[in-house]
Amino acid sequence: MRPQREAKKRAVAAICELQSTNSKRKRVVLGDLTNVSSAVAVSQIQKQKKIKLEKPAAPVATPEKNVEERHDPQLCGPYVSDIYDYLRTMEVDAGKRPLPDYVQKVQKDINANMRGVLVDWLVEVAEEYKLVSDTLYFCISYIDRFLSVAAVSRQQLQLLGVAAMLVASKYEEIKPPEVEDFCYISDNTYSKEEVVNMEADILRALKFELGGPTVKTFLRRFYRVGLEGVETSDLQFEFLSCYLAELSLLDYNCVKFLPSLVAASVVFLARFMFSTKTHPWNSALQQLTRYKPADLKECVLTLHDLYLSRTGGSLQAVREKYKQHKFKCVATTASPPEIPLSFF
Repeated sequence: MRPQREAKKRAVAAICELQSTNSKRKRVVLGDLTNVSSAVAVSQIQKQKKIKLEKPAAPVATPEKNVEERHDPQLCGPYVSDIYDYLRTMEVDAGKRPLPDYVQKVQKDINANMRGVLVDWLVEVAEEYKLVSDTLYFCISYIDRFLSVAAVSRQQLQLLGVAAMLVASKYEEIKPPEVEDFCYISDNTYSKEEVVNMEADILRALKFELGGPTVKTFLRRFYRVGLEGVETSDLQFEFLSCYLAELSLLDYNCVKFLPSLVAASVVFLARFMFSTKTHPWNSALQQLTRYKPADLKECVLTLHDLYLSRTGGSLQAVREKYKQHKFKCVATTASPPEIPLSFF
C-alpha cells in the first residue's frame, strides 16, 4: 500500500506543477495568431518603417494629371491598358459584330431609312424613361446583330426596337422599365406577350452574349486625351463628343465601322470643330487610339455630313436632345462646311 501512496503523491504533485505552469501562459486570441512569432513580426515592422524613413521617395516621371488618374480607383490606372487590349480584341469578334451589309443580304422588307427612323424614335424612348446612354448603345447593337441573322417585316420592326430596349435595360439599368411601359410607349401596338416573345427571340439569336464594347466604351477614354489643347470647357467637349457619337447610331453606313474607330473619329471631328486651323490629330492620340488620320477619313466625313444634316436631316431626336441647356446646346456649335484634306 505504501508504494501506491507514494506514486499517488508524485502524480498529484506533477499535476499541480503543470496547472501552475499553464496558469502563467497568456490566453491566445484570434488577433494574436500570426505566421511568425510576435517578436519577429514587430522587428520586421520596425525595420520597414526605418527603411521608409531613410529612403527618399523616387521621383515620379508621369505628368500630374496622369498621377491623379493612376490613383483614382474608378479609372483602373494600373491595368487600364490590359483592359482596353481585351476590349479591342472583343470588338473584332465576328460573333458580336453585325454584318456591314445585312440590309442587302438578309432583310427583304426593311431598308436603311426605316432603321434610321427606328433609332431616332428609340432615342426619344431613352430620354422619356431617363435611361443611361450605354443602354441606348447596347439596344442599337442588339438590333443590328439581330437583323444580321433574322429577316424582320416592317410591321415587326418597332416590336424589335422595344424588345431590344427592354433587354438592354435589364442588362444595364439599376431599375429597368417594366414590359408594360414599353407596350405603352408604342401606343399599345403590341401586347405584353408579343414583347416578351420577341425578347426571347433576341436572346436566342444573340446566344445570350449581351456584353461587349460600344462607341461609348472607347469614347470615355479617348476624349480625356482629346480635350487637351482645345480651347473650350471639359463639359462642352464631352457633350459635343457624345452628340457626334449618338449621331453615328442613326446612319446605317456607320455599322461597318468598329466602335473604337467611330470613337476616335468623334474626337477628331470635335477637336476640328473647336480649333479649325489646327491639325486635330497628334502623336498622343495616335498612340492611344492606334489609328492614323488616314484610317479615320471615311468615318469622319460621314459624321461631318450627319452633323451638317447633309444626311439624316429628317431625324431630329438626337439633334433636339443636344440643343438642351443641360447639354450646353452643343448641337448648335458652328462647323466649317468642309474639312481640309491635308488633315488626313
